[in-house]
Amino acid sequence: MTALLTIIVLVFILIAIWQMVKIFDLAQAKNENDISGVATDKDNTINGYLMMGFLIFIYVITIISMVKWGDLPLISNAASAHGPDVDNLMITTLIVIFFVQTLTQFLLHYYAFKYKGEKGKKALFFADNNKLEFIWTIIPVIVLAGLVIWGLNTWINIMGVDESDDPLVVELYAQQFNWKARYGGADNTLGKANVRLIDIDRANILGLDESDPDAQDDIITTELHLPVGRPVLFKMRSQDVLHSAYMPHFRAQMNCVPGMITQFGFTPTVTTVEMRQTPEMQEKVMNINNIRIEKSKKLIEKGEEALDLYEFDYLLLCNKICGKSHYNMQMKIVVETEEEYNAWIKEQKDFKNSLIN
Repeated sequence: MTALLTIIVLVFILIAIWQMVKIFDLAQAKNENDISGVATDKDNTINGYLMMGFLIFIYVITIISMVKWGDLPLISNAASAHGPDVDNLMITTLIVIFFVQTLTQFLLHYYAFKYKGEKGKKALFFADNNKLEFIWTIIPVIVLAGLVIWGLNTWINIMGVDESDDPLVVELYAQQFNWKARYGGADNTLGKANVRLIDIDRANILGLDESDPDAQDDIITTELHLPVGRPVLFKMRSQDVLHSAYMPHFRAQMNCVPGMITQFGFTPTVTTVEMRQTPEMQEKVMNINNIRIEKSKKLIEKGEEALDLYEFDYLLLCNKICGKSHYNMQMKIVVETEEEYNAWIKEQKDFKNSLIN
C-alpha cells in the first residue's frame, strides 16, 4: 500500500510540473495572436473529466481507509469520568467536518466539470448577491458557535475541580527527559518547592523547601499510582523547557511551563487490570505481540535477544518536542483500587526520610 501511495504522489507531482510548464509557456506568449498555450475545448473537456476522476479517487481512497484502518466509533477506551464527553465532542466534530468536506468537494469538482470552458459560451456571474452571502455566512456561524459553546462547557466542567470532593493532590514534575510524581502525604498538601532549591547531593531532586512542614511528608515517586473512582488534582511544573503532560486514555493534557504551576483534574474510572481485560485491548496486545514474535525470530537468527512481550499500561507522555530524547519521556500509570493504592503509598519513603545528610 505504501508503494502504491508513493507512485500516486509521484504521478500527481509530474502532473503539477506539466501544468506549471504550460502556465510558464502561456506567460511567455509574445502577442495576442500567439495562442499556442491557450486551452482549447478539448483541453477543457479533458480537465473536466480529470476533475471528476479525482473526485472519485478521493472518495474511493476515503472509503478504503475507513473500512481497512478505521476503528469505529473512531474513539474508545476512555478511562476517566469526563472522557465520554470529550469523545462525543470529538466524534460530532469529525462527523460535521466529514459531511462538509464531502459536500464541498463534490460541488467543487462537479461544477468544474459542468461549467468547463467551451467556445462561444459566456460565463454568468453575480457581482453581488446579499441572499447568497447571508446563507453561506450564517450556516457556518451557527454550526461553529454550537461546537464552540459545547466545547467551552465541556472544558469548564473538566477544569472545575470541586475542592469539597477532597481530590487527591499530585504534582507532575517534568524535566528532560523524565517525569517525577509527588504526593502530598498524610495531609494531602504539597509542600513549597522551587527549582533553585534543588540539591542533588542531598537527593532533593525536585527542590522542595526543607523548612516547610507541609513538605516533610511529601512522597516522590517515578511511577504514578491513582485510586479508581477518586478525583485527582494534578499540579504541574517543569524544570527546564516547555513540556506537555499527556495521558491519552484519560483524555487529559496540560502544558508544563517553566516558572509557573498549571493544573488539570480528572477521576479515573477503569483500573489497569480492567482495561487489560477489555476485548479491544486484548486484541491490540495480541496484534502487537504477534509482530514482536515475528521480529524476535529474525533477531534470534542474528544471535540477538528476543523482544519482550507487550503488556498494556496507562502512560504519561510528553506531547511537546522537548529535545533529542523526547520520544522516550514517559511514565507508567497504575490505576488500582483504594485498598491497593493505600498499601502502595505506605511502602513509599517520605521526603524527610529520603534526604542524604
